[in-house]
Amino acid sequence: MEIRVVPKSITELEADALIVNLFDGVSSPSGATGDVDRALGGAITDLIQSGEIKGKLGEVTVVHTLGRIPARRVLVAGLGKAEAFDLEKVRVVSAAAVRKARDLGAAHVTSIVHGAGIGKLDHKQAAAAVVEGTLLGLYTFKEYQKRGEEDKEVREFTLVEIDAGKARAMADAARVGRIFAEGTNLARDLGNEPPNQLTPSALADRAAKVAEELGLECEVLDAEAMGRLGMGALLGVAQGSAEPPKMAVIKYQGHPGGKETLALVGKGITFDTGGISLKPGQGMEEMKFDMCGAASVVGAMRIIGQLKPKINVLGVIPTAENMPGGKAQRPGDIVRAMNGKTIEIDNTDAEGRLILADAICYARKLGATRIVDIATLTGACVVALGHVASGVVANNDDLAEQVLAAGKASGEKFWRLPAYDEYKKQIKSDYADLKNTGGRPAGAITAGLFLAEFAEETPWAHLDIAGTANELAEVAWQPNKGASGIPARTLARLALSLAERV
Repeated sequence: MEIRVVPKSITELEADALIVNLFDGVSSPSGATGDVDRALGGAITDLIQSGEIKGKLGEVTVVHTLGRIPARRVLVAGLGKAEAFDLEKVRVVSAAAVRKARDLGAAHVTSIVHGAGIGKLDHKQAAAAVVEGTLLGLYTFKEYQKRGEEDKEVREFTLVEIDAGKARAMADAARVGRIFAEGTNLARDLGNEPPNQLTPSALADRAAKVAEELGLECEVLDAEAMGRLGMGALLGVAQGSAEPPKMAVIKYQGHPGGKETLALVGKGITFDTGGISLKPGQGMEEMKFDMCGAASVVGAMRIIGQLKPKINVLGVIPTAENMPGGKAQRPGDIVRAMNGKTIEIDNTDAEGRLILADAICYARKLGATRIVDIATLTGACVVALGHVASGVVANNDDLAEQVLAAGKASGEKFWRLPAYDEYKKQIKSDYADLKNTGGRPAGAITAGLFLAEFAEETPWAHLDIAGTANELAEVAWQPNKGASGIPARTLARLALSLAERV
């Protein structure tokens, strides 16, 4: 889709749909919305007075222009209460309005920058958020469907700002918003791929392709290389599948010679049957989403590689299938991870933490000084936080706060869970150094604390996205069904914020 920023009056541009806005409780529109209202002979004011337009957040009202301005129709987007308006509301409003425009068949959509005027937001940040929300809201995945004549598509999106200087600055910001959205949509594409197409090898190939497009180095380990490195935990998960495991590592060197390296480690189970500890059949088709942690890392690395922050970042993607079979690992087996710790397999469906254990060890071997792992790890996190927030377990307060701040800036919600030492006794084994489950109580926390054993003294945070990876609570920029792309934008913003501290 073509995106541009033009320095013109909002009433002068031709478009299939023109998006303006209104705060809740405003009786007389001002600014650009007021200009459009006057050009339409007070039509918006009349609709406000009749109660048809209220300005509620997410409300979108269509006003036909009947030739009074070049745009064919005007969409009045409700901004909600002025005192509660922020950049996340900009994304939500933009997504809701442009979806409505698409449903009306609009191929060319023009919009003012929500919040940059009377909303009092920074005009560059607001422009980036409009583009981000627009592209996130328009996302669809139709790779395996025939396109029909009824499919509607927005092909051109124009932001309008009458001040030429501001328009130039907004154009640069719009590029940033586009990069964030496209990285997220890449993560969504990967998550939505069927598991017969996105095998572990295919996921590693996609990661390598992204690295190649950005001019970054990518290392791909096969099973033989993993064996030499002593990655018994990852190989134990993979041994039941005919598909070989892989580990892709994208290397971004934004600060050559720098002492700090951030590692983003994403769980890449491309299909999870549960192994010998077989999952119920109902809903098992959604286990293709068990690689959404890895997908978010690929998306984040695409964003980072384009924005080029002054920091070194590793994108570590361990990937395998978890299948039952004659060679599959069994409950009661003991495997040895890369750092030498032994793990009793209490439940083969607790496989994600096993592949992450070796990946975290490898990130440390490569020099990571901060590690964030991302995984659809536990149903317990869904029980605790539902489909609204992702869980965070960390061994470092500073890194945890940085993650939470990056999430807030992205509009992606996170909640830190306690990591008290008392929980650790649940993952003690009678036969090995650890066991891979700690039972039902505090399951999201004990899963995180299992991973902490492999981060050791390295500052580390674990993001459990089991409830948000593909069933996020309704928000306008999220697709109705499928992968959310969370937390690609948070990971990228984390890298940017850490770069500012160098």
